[in-house]
Amino acid sequence: MLNLIWVSFFLLAFLVSLAKLLFWGQTDIFVQVIHAIFEMSKLSFEISLGLVGIMSFWLGLMRVGEKGGFLTAATRFLQPLFQKIFPAIPEGHPAFGAMLMNVSANMLGLDNAATPMGLKAMKELQTLNPQKDTASNAQILFLVINTSSVTLFPVTIFFYRAQQGAADPTDVFIPILIATFVASLVGLISVAFVQRINLLDTTVLTYLGGMTAGIGGLLFYFSGLDQESMQAQSAFISNFILFSVIVVFISGTALKRINVYDEFIEGAKEGFKVAINIVPFLVAMLVAIGVFRASGALDLLLDGVRWVLAGLGWDLRFIEALPTALMKPLSGSGARSLMIETMQTHGADSFAGRLASVMQGSTETTFYVIAVYFGAVGIRHVRHAVACGLLADFAGILTAIFITYFFFG
Repeated sequence: MLNLIWVSFFLLAFLVSLAKLLFWGQTDIFVQVIHAIFEMSKLSFEISLGLVGIMSFWLGLMRVGEKGGFLTAATRFLQPLFQKIFPAIPEGHPAFGAMLMNVSANMLGLDNAATPMGLKAMKELQTLNPQKDTASNAQILFLVINTSSVTLFPVTIFFYRAQQGAADPTDVFIPILIATFVASLVGLISVAFVQRINLLDTTVLTYLGGMTAGIGGLLFYFSGLDQESMQAQSAFISNFILFSVIVVFISGTALKRINVYDEFIEGAKEGFKVAINIVPFLVAMLVAIGVFRASGALDLLLDGVRWVLAGLGWDLRFIEALPTALMKPLSGSGARSLMIETMQTHGADSFAGRLASVMQGSTETTFYVIAVYFGAVGIRHVRHAVACGLLADFAGILTAIFITYFFFG
């Protein structure tokens, strides 16, 4: 899928450029396209290099939190809920431990720990699956939870916003939290409806009710503020929470008599590797998107959407961030590149730049997760996994648009 998208960017850019040359006499169009290739290649490397420091810090901190037992604590917290929504899994089965570790790691932003645990969980669930080439109910629910998982600390989005010059890179923290929660809730409800899972169980209602009340409380509080106060309060709360997490991770790990500094250094070493490893992916996607925009193909696409929606009297500012939303279910790296390109074009603190960031943090990459997780255990028939995953994506994107207008509109 990603291969098709990438090739299509170049082919469509060439066709649109050729049309502009032949029918409108724009002889400089290919100069602009080639200039975009050089500029976006340079930008890709600069972004990756600029991420080394902040990436190293957060990866070091996450290792400290992991060693301090915060991943284990999150796992224990979620265990009663999982036992209720996965009724087909026997109590004490190894799949529970792997699933809980995976979801906990995703919540804490530990992507490097989440994927191996997710693959292990899928393999454990496969041992309970009577039809080895067809996804079981438990496997589908676990996958949809992954594709829409609540991310408490979307630090990679903060990295890119800081890199693109955002005045306060974390001002999208609360909007992302709300959008990803709604996506997760819709994903869970959709799977529960198909699989007849009882969400009215006391334990399930306690968890979901508590989380919903928390999100609702945030919205109620902010709804009573004017736009300026809302943004100021959001920035304060976001930064206070993030710095509190830093202090809790460090102090909690130190109280266990673990050498916090050494663990931080070990984790931080991965920052350079991660930042350098994303260079080829950024170059590939940013150059393709740059060519697509320089040719005018992207503008044609967005103008078509504007034309359709203009007659409805809608505020059309969200359309500039729409490419990120359309790419998100298909490719994480592609959506990330489109988010960066949107911030580069319109500014990190523009409405479109903020909305693209919230969209990027609202859901996971559905088709990628399906391909990796189901492919690892040889599942070919995914049943309702795609429909439920895309429904969660759609809910997350709609919420991202609404909540960005609410906070920054």
